Amino acid sequence: MSAGPTTDPRVELTWRGVIIGVVITVVFTAANVFFGLKAGLTFATSIPAAVISMAILRYFKSSTIQENNVVQTIASAAGTLSSIIFVLPGMIMVGWWTGFPFWTSFAICALGGILGVMYSIPLRRALVTNSDLPYPEGIACAEVLKVGSGEGDTQSEEGRAGLLAVLWGSITSAVYAVVTATQVLASDVVSFFRVGAKGVTGFDVNLSFALFAIGHLCGISVGVAMLTGAIIGWGWGVPHYSSLSDAAGSVAELAQFTWSRKVRFVGAGTIGVSAIWTLAKLVKPVISGLASAMAASRVRKAGKADTLPRTEQDIPIGIVGLITLGCFVPVGALLGYFGNSAGLGDHLATLAIGGVAYVVLMGFFVSTVCGYMAGLIGSSNSPLSGVGILVVIGASLLLVLGVKPYVSPEAGKAMVAFALFTTSVIFNVAAIANNNLQDLKTGELVEATPWKQQVALVIGVVAGAAVIPPVLDLLNHAYGFTGAPNVDPARALPAPQAGLISALARGVIQGDIDWSLIRVGIGIGVVVIAFDALLGKRKDGIRMPPLAVGLGIYLPTASTLMVVIGTFVGYYFDKRADRGPNAESTKQLGVLLASGLIVGESIIGVIIAALVAFSGKPAPLSLVGPGFADAAIWIGGIAFAAVVFVLYRWVAGLANASARR
Repeated sequence: MSAGPTTDPRVELTWRGVIIGVVITVVFTAANVFFGLKAGLTFATSIPAAVISMAILRYFKSSTIQENNVVQTIASAAGTLSSIIFVLPGMIMVGWWTGFPFWTSFAICALGGILGVMYSIPLRRALVTNSDLPYPEGIACAEVLKVGSGEGDTQSEEGRAGLLAVLWGSITSAVYAVVTATQVLASDVVSFFRVGAKGVTGFDVNLSFALFAIGHLCGISVGVAMLTGAIIGWGWGVPHYSSLSDAAGSVAELAQFTWSRKVRFVGAGTIGVSAIWTLAKLVKPVISGLASAMAASRVRKAGKADTLPRTEQDIPIGIVGLITLGCFVPVGALLGYFGNSAGLGDHLATLAIGGVAYVVLMGFFVSTVCGYMAGLIGSSNSPLSGVGILVVIGASLLLVLGVKPYVSPEAGKAMVAFALFTTSVIFNVAAIANNNLQDLKTGELVEATPWKQQVALVIGVVAGAAVIPPVLDLLNHAYGFTGAPNVDPARALPAPQAGLISALARGVIQGDIDWSLIRVGIGIGVVVIAFDALLGKRKDGIRMPPLAVGLGIYLPTASTLMVVIGTFVGYYFDKRADRGPNAESTKQLGVLLASGLIVGESIIGVIIAALVAFSGKPAPLSLVGPGFADAAIWIGGIAFAAVVFVLYRWVAGLANASARR
């Protein structure tokens, strides 16, 4: 299974790799959809898929690191395409759908995903090849592939040390994840408390080795920026807005209510203005990337394709354009069909043409921004739901301006559904672009052929798009979603992001959204952008990435604080390594250890999610009752810190021992 120019006969895009990748995609997508609806988080599947692929393909003599890379590229769609659960269940919540029609839902996922692949192709040179973004998960995945496939002289002492670092990192994080699933060790250190007479705040530190490892790979600037955002959100935002609220409930309930209903919108405003600033800075490199892609296309047309390095061979830009245009036609038909069936047929041309134009322009915008955020903090932590907020607000505002004045008040529900429908398409564009650039970074590091990865991801998109509708439909009929009509709230799946985004669509179209929160976030973003520009004049390399600050405000502290801790520990580890005799090898082993920590917890996380789905129990491995919770927090926190200390001391000693031999 191969096409296109190549100067290297190595095995890369093969039928066996495609089959393995599709099977992994189907399994991981199903697990991700359930877990994401329940917990509001999805798993990154690239690294677990790479490990599984290496375990299978090692029995084939002709397998290569590039073939393993293709498998993880296909399967990575499971971790990102399943993010559609952050929007699509909103159609049920607003009472427009009672189930998920297969072909309509499949078309939303497949068309948006393919557009995401196409949009990310001209961005590769700007955001991957010619960028210094850290791409923590992409680098981690590449290191796992190198060590597991025997590349980089793994027969040497350093190679064996690297393999040990990945292996023991994986085992440690996997075992720890299993133990926390038994609830003998707490998975979080949580505390909520009052501030002043009426204010509340708190924190939630997720004892996750995967989040800790992502922090190690992100770097200190991202950590400081995310910490700044968390301080703004929970040190000022939650206490301030909760003190103005008359809502009832416990301290924890009031803090979470204030954060989700107030502070998240402040974070969305900061992310929005930071995203626009980021896009403005990327105009020049994106244009340069497009020019390079067109130059490569001219080389091919001149019959000199063999002169292009294999690692610079994207899908030709002409084919990219044709596929992109080819997607716009069914997208327009899909939007027109939905608008007509929603009773908005008198405005069909406006909805179809305007909807396609919005998908084209906003799709490229979110592809660029999400690609940048994936490079900054990794695909897993990229705030796709924050992008969804911006997209649904834009879609709803356009409907308010272009359609609402000409329809009856009863059409409000149909317009909310149309806004969610359009957002769903663009959301898939964002999710896959967010993922594809991470994969292309991995490919760059393992010397893969870009066009083969791009084809592989299209295959993964189609496979994932076929799985998502029936799984969503099954879960809808088994449990339902919180806030949907005629649903038992005791059994319903929370689907928190979908609830927030559908509430936003209603608020904009019905005219009761609090724009002052968005404006506050924009003001914070402008201040941070100016501060980051001042830091850019210094020579020490320390920056304050505005998007990372927005993330710190927008994301829950359960997703950010452990990443922050990981950045500081990684920074301290690297500084100590610089004072030793084997600085570079020690730091490299630190990266490999972090990669292993991500691998182990990711694989076990998917397995535990499957156990939850099939058992019907929220904690199927639990061994203790709620009375043990306080002790579990102390034991879990101390155990986590002790394991981190032992692992880093061991890695430093391993580096010294391998250098002496």
